[in-house]
Amino acid sequence: MDKSNVIKPKADAKVMTVLTLDLGTKTGWALHGSDRAITSGTVEFKNDRWQGGGMRFLRFKQWLTEIKQMARGLDAVFVEEVRRHIGVDAAHAYGGFLAHVTAWCEHHQIPYEAVPVGTIKRHATGKGNANKDVMIAAARSRGFDPTDDNEADALALLGWAQDHRMGGVS
Repeated sequence: MDKSNVIKPKADAKVMTVLTLDLGTKTGWALHGSDRAITSGTVEFKNDRWQGGGMRFLRFKQWLTEIKQMARGLDAVFVEEVRRHIGVDAAHAYGGFLAHVTAWCEHHQIPYEAVPVGTIKRHATGKGNANKDVMIAAARSRGFDPTDDNEADALALLGWAQDHRMGGVS
């Protein structure tokens, strides 16, 4: 990823509106709003048998635009950077979502950064290879109630961004 997209906090900066994403067919997301409120969830981008392969990505881009409008703009987007996938289909889906979110951010002039999975897990749990249950428990220990590991990962990424890119804003 181009280093010019790395987000650096400013000492006197306003509270940042930040979106974090655990990309996939079932995408986990967390949003830190300018009012300091944190909302999160999961959204599914599965195709049914009557849709072409690109429809999930069109729905994903539309969803990103809706989130941006709901938040009244985004100051930054962070995504979980996955370097290894168990299956080919997961790798292809992740690559498609990553391509679309980065192009969407470029189009809207929103800085973005990919953060390695191990970095996020280590920040949330102390272990770079924490499993799904441990990540969910870590989110719960921070006062959240994620529905699944995708949402927990997005919340963990938000915690990392708050500590490393948003000047410790919570």
